[in-house]
Amino acid sequence: MDVQHFDPQQMFSVVGKSILISGATGTLGTATALGLAKGGARLTLADNNPEGLKILEQKIRDLGAQVTTVPYWPDTEEHALAMVAKAVESFSELNGVLITNGTNYVADIVDMPVDSWQKVMDANLRAPWLACQAAGRQMIKQGKGGSVVVLSSTRGKLGHPAGYTAYCTSKGAIDSLVKTLGCEWGKHGITINAVGPTVFRSPVSAWMYAEDGPGKVTREGMLSRIPLGRLGEPEDIVGSIYFLLSPASSFCTGQTLYADGGYTAG
Repeated sequence: MDVQHFDPQQMFSVVGKSILISGATGTLGTATALGLAKGGARLTLADNNPEGLKILEQKIRDLGAQVTTVPYWPDTEEHALAMVAKAVESFSELNGVLITNGTNYVADIVDMPVDSWQKVMDANLRAPWLACQAAGRQMIKQGKGGSVVVLSSTRGKLGHPAGYTAYCTSKGAIDSLVKTLGCEWGKHGITINAVGPTVFRSPVSAWMYAEDGPGKVTREGMLSRIPLGRLGEPEDIVGSIYFLLSPASSFCTGQTLYADGGYTAG
């Protein structure tokens, strides 16, 4: 890089990039889609929530951004390939991918049904693996590199006392997948990284943010371990994802970036 001609606006630009978001109608997928749209990206939104996709698609069109949708998620190899194909059909290429699919089932291991454990692994690990496979094939074929970001969690690094053997295992595997693909794809100029949030505001976690009620004790316990002294907001994580999909992170691969207020530092 010629430092004399360094342009930070270009380094952090996603203008014109064709980016596929899997799990687009979730809280994080929606917030990131809107942020990328404001940045000028061309978006392919994938999810098995048709009504949610319609609403999000319209919001993005209202911002003046280009957008197309796919009414499923990478639960099969065929769906993963079709998601990528839709992005290429709509925008001629695929430059970036964000994979946010995931779920959880809470139970002590001695009580957890194997089928429930498998559902978590399918959503949190198998689906991202299939999406990475399909995206990797396309990006290697294009020969111009690309960027992939997968949603992990602080629970990929830390255990949990409340029956998270499925969730923690799946997120730990995501971190390992990212490391491995960072090594595998380096020769193709494709970067892949994970973002590991702690608790952030969403419909699922809203009870923890309420001033009164059962979430207060849980929230105070979490806050005692977060150096920045607050729980996360979606935009706290969007910034990290935006960075990892932009040229500014072109020398960063195989990493898990914890957007957690310092939770994993202590």
